[in-house]
Amino acid sequence: MTTDVSDASGRRRTDDPSVLVDLARYPVCEPGSHAYRACVDAARAQLRATGAAELPGFVSPAGVETLARDADALAPRAHPSGGQGTAYLEFPDFTLPEDHPRLHFADYAVRAVAYDIVPLGSPLRRLYEWDPLKDLVEAILQRGPIFRYADPFGALNLAVMGEKDRLQWHFDQTDFVVSLAIQSAESGGDFEVVSRIRSAHDEHYDDVAAVLAGDRSRVETLPMRPGTLLVFEGRYSLHRVSPVAGRRWRHVGLLAYDTKPGTMGSDLLRADRYGRTEPFVRPPESWPAGV
Repeated sequence: MTTDVSDASGRRRTDDPSVLVDLARYPVCEPGSHAYRACVDAARAQLRATGAAELPGFVSPAGVETLARDADALAPRAHPSGGQGTAYLEFPDFTLPEDHPRLHFADYAVRAVAYDIVPLGSPLRRLYEWDPLKDLVEAILQRGPIFRYADPFGALNLAVMGEKDRLQWHFDQTDFVVSLAIQSAESGGDFEVVSRIRSAHDEHYDDVAAVLAGDRSRVETLPMRPGTLLVFEGRYSLHRVSPVAGRRWRHVGLLAYDTKPGTMGSDLLRADRYGRTEPFVRPPESWPAGV
């Protein structure tokens, strides 16, 4: 059963997140349909094979334009963070040999707009809070019920990357990440992956060390064209974002879900990623233009 989100003329309302989605290709409002099941089955097959399910064109070209305008307006509010980190996103163990992959440091630089300052009217926010999208991700993952993060900072982020920004090779500390490509950089900003280079039972340190040293024989680039929805299992797949070049922002929406309710980030993570630890009481309805 679907909810009626049409106006008196029968057209979908502009505040309805479904107007952003290519419903002919991805009928997310019809979960009982054959087309929906075919879409989910194809994504599940990708996820099983590579650890990444790409849904290109999930957001329509018109929807991408809407999201990109919104992201460009939010970009000046993004908090920059950077420094050097390892692939394991942990405090280093300096008792290990100097050439151990857990002690390989590389530069990172990124900017993030936190959930609590994304306006209530933002199309990205409406899409994240839209149940049909959550239900689709849940169906693809086959991990049981999923829940939006409770974290007022990390539930939804707009990741903004500009000239010389990058993310070092790393493994995720969560089982899966959901992202939405909104705008590509003029050059660089490629999402590069070495699929399932390690496992729960074997770290494959020699293979990881080879990639960190520059071996690209197993590196794949996921297109992540604007409008692509990506469900990615990054705990065992090494990945990075290559250095960005050019004046155009690279925008990606990061949509956080978990298999348990109430997930929150730490104050340490908040301070580093967002520059503060206390959220705003209520997100703004909108931000004044140019402020």
